Amino acid sequence: MRKDIPNLGALQAFEASARLGSFTRAATELALTQSAVGRQVAMLEQRLGVPLFSRVRKRLTLTDVGREYAARIRRHLDQIRRDTLEISAGHEMGFVLELAVVPTFATQWLIPRLPDFSRLHPNVTVNLSARSQPFSFQEHAYDAAIYFGDQFWPNTRGGLIFSEGEMVPICSPAFRDAHAQWDEAGFERCRHVHLSTRAHAWRDWYAQQEWEYTVHASRGPRYELFTMVVAAAAAGMGVGLAPRILVEQELRTGELVIPVDRHLDVHQGYYFAYPEGRPASGALEQFKQWVLGLTPA
Repeated sequence: MRKDIPNLGALQAFEASARLGSFTRAATELALTQSAVGRQVAMLEQRLGVPLFSRVRKRLTLTDVGREYAARIRRHLDQIRRDTLEISAGHEMGFVLELAVVPTFATQWLIPRLPDFSRLHPNVTVNLSARSQPFSFQEHAYDAAIYFGDQFWPNTRGGLIFSEGEMVPICSPAFRDAHAQWDEAGFERCRHVHLSTRAHAWRDWYAQQEWEYTVHASRGPRYELFTMVVAAAAAGMGVGLAPRILVEQELRTGELVIPVDRHLDVHQGYYFAYPEGRPASGALEQFKQWVLGLTPA
C-alpha cells in the first residue's frame, strides 16, 4: 500500500462522520463501535497534521479544512463504489457525471434533450441533483452545475448556454375566460402567483408595461420553484409569470395560455460551470461541448 494514501477505513469513518455529524451515527452506518470510529478519525487527523473537526461540549463540527476534505473524499468514495458495482456486475467500464441543476430547467428543458446526449455518448451516465441556490464546489461532490444568473461563479469556468429571454404571464384557459378584462385595471384585480426566488419579477414586469404595481398585485401565494408556479397556474389558482422557454409544452397542449401578450425581457441566463483547478474528465468535456451547442428552441 502506498504510504501517502490514508487507510480506506479511516477515510470512510471520516466521511460518514462528516456527513452525519456524529461518531455514533457513523458507527451505526459502518457497523463499528463509536470508539472505533473516533480512533480512526483521530488517526487521520494525526496523519494529516490538521484538525478536521471542532469538538466543543461533545458537539462535532467540521473545520473549514475538514469540510473541503470531506467533499473531496466523498467524491472519490462514490467513484470507487460505482466502479466496483460496474465491475462486479460484469459491465463495461463507463463514466458518471454528477451535475447540480436548477430544478425547472432540468425537468422542462434539459431532461427532454438528454436522450440525444445518451445516443452520442452511451458510456456516460449523467446524474442530476436539484439545486436552486448557489453552492461551493469545495463543499459538494458535483462535477459541474447548471444555474441561472448573470455571471460565472467565482473560481469556475464553462460557458453560457443561453439567455432566458422572455417571461410571460400564464394561466389556465378557464381562468382567462373567467376574467374577460385583461387591461391594466382588470389584470391588477387577478390573483398573482409569485416565485419566491425571483421576488421582484412581477414588479419588474409591471414596470416594463408602465403599469402601476399595486399592493393587491404583490399579494398571492409564493412558491420556491417554477414547476410549482406552473402547476398552480394550470390548476386555476391565478396568473403566474414564467420563462416562455420553460412552458413551451404546456402552451402547445393548451394546458396554459398567455392571457395578455406582454412580457418581461430577461437578460440573465443559464450557465454551465465547473471548478477551476480540477482536471476536466473526457466525459465532462463531452457534456460541455454538447450542452453549450444547444439552442433555446
